[in-house]
Amino acid sequence: MATAQAAPSRFRHFRSLELVVGVFLIGVITLSVLFSGILFPDGGESMDLMARLVPPFQSLAHPLGTDPLGRDVLARVVVGGKISLTVGVLSVLGAVTVGTLMGLIAGYYRGVAEMFLMRFADIQLALPFILVAIMFIAILGAGIDKVIFFMIVAYWVHYARVVRGSVLALREREFILSARAIGVSDWRIIFTHILPNVLGPIVILMTLHVANNILLESSLTFIGLGVDPLIPSWGGMLADGRTYLQSAWWVSVFPGLAIMLTVLGLNLLGDWLRDYLDPTGQTSR
Repeated sequence: MATAQAAPSRFRHFRSLELVVGVFLIGVITLSVLFSGILFPDGGESMDLMARLVPPFQSLAHPLGTDPLGRDVLARVVVGGKISLTVGVLSVLGAVTVGTLMGLIAGYYRGVAEMFLMRFADIQLALPFILVAIMFIAILGAGIDKVIFFMIVAYWVHYARVVRGSVLALREREFILSARAIGVSDWRIIFTHILPNVLGPIVILMTLHVANNILLESSLTFIGLGVDPLIPSWGGMLADGRTYLQSAWWVSVFPGLAIMLTVLGLNLLGDWLRDYLDPTGQTSR
């Protein structure tokens, strides 16, 4: 009877509206970006000066209209998503790799390693993000690789703090003490027994930080500190269309909607993962 009751409880999570909407939004956007080279072989760069600022929904050739240079807005939104998603995913993967390793070391070994790493993290968290970004980009220059590297440096501390807190709670548990007692090496304990037990919070934080980093990349590009303006990106399209908001609103609105829907889908998935991975087995509703 207990097994029969547990099965519907597990499947209830997969009928969540958050999961359905999140997977749908992220699935559509990801597939569009992955097949952008097939859908739009020109990369959204073809110009038609005779079709400048065509309003949306008035031409089958340009369903979302055209920009001031006659380039198709739909093509540029889809192609630009490749840059934003690449920056968001790669920066999070780099930050979670560095932060998780630092958090495992600080939480398990304590002592000088913990004090040094955590005080460095506290100092970094105290620095204003936008001022550091301006200084960083001014020294190294703009570019996709620079933006990704900066986000890794800026956000590894979040993962380090979360992982360290989880490791501090786990390192004195009975199964860890038993492993030490039978002579299991520290690194095997860390990666075999501790790391799998801290993956839940890491995965949730990763999902939310991808959305956050997409917003940051768009913001930095919008103010001229991110991706090269010649490369299609959502932030760059917003910047290009800000002078046409009254006469050609669609140039900025559609990339803005792409950012909003992507971030919404990722946040919904993050909320669902938080509930699904909740150790109490209870949802927030």
